[in-house]
Order: sequence, then C-alpha cells, then structure tokens
Amino acid sequence: QVQLIESGGGLVPAGGSLRLSCAASGRTFSANSMGWFRQAPGKERDFVAAISYNGASTQYAQSLKGRFAISRDNVKNTLWLQMNDLKPEDTAFYYCAARLTPLISTTGYYYWGQGTQVTVSS
Repeated sequence: QVQLIESGGGLVPAGGSLRLSCAASGRTFSANSMGWFRQAPGKERDFVAAISYNGASTQYAQSLKGRFAISRDNVKNTLWLQMNDLKPEDTAFYYCAARLTPLISTTGYYYWGQGTQVTVSS
C-alpha cells in the first residue's frame, strides 16, 4: 500500500514560484507511477502532471508545459511539483496521487493524498 502526504502550498504573488512535496509511506513507492492534480473552487479536479515509476517519462497538462515540472526521488520516497511563473488561475487545492502500476497515465489513480492549498494573488 501507499500513503501520500502533500506539503509546500501557500500564498504567493503572481509570477512567483512554489515547490510542492509529496511524501510517500509504504514499501511499494518505487513501483508506482505518480501524478499531481488540482481542484479550484467550484470546479472539477483536473490533471496537472504525471511521472512514470522511475522518472524516465513525464506528462503535463498542455496549458502548464514550460511552467510546471514534476520529479521524484525513489530513495527519499518523495514526489515534487515545481511551479514557476504562477498565475491567479493556478489557485487550487493540489493533490498527489499514485497509480497501481509503473506505467504513466493521466487517469486511473488509486491512492490520493489529503491535498495542499495553493493561492496565487494578483
């Protein structure tokens, strides 16, 4: 099993940067592909980024390419989301998630963290 805890959210001015962290517990982290999702107030949850089990492959929401970067360290059992040039539209609750397989995908996530709030002021 995998347990996920996000951290690193907060209030940041437009144009600023944040790095979100996702700490994974359990003995299967290195075998799971991972992803980040976000949900803005009154909106449905959207895909942000995904990474394969070994970090060799990544995917991003088209609108976020060039600003966000996903990475992982299987020794530290940690997933990160580096967010640069933040915009007010990035304001959302961000979730870390894990699939049951090593293969990357935008869908089919089984484990979810509690989320962390990111607020970008204008």
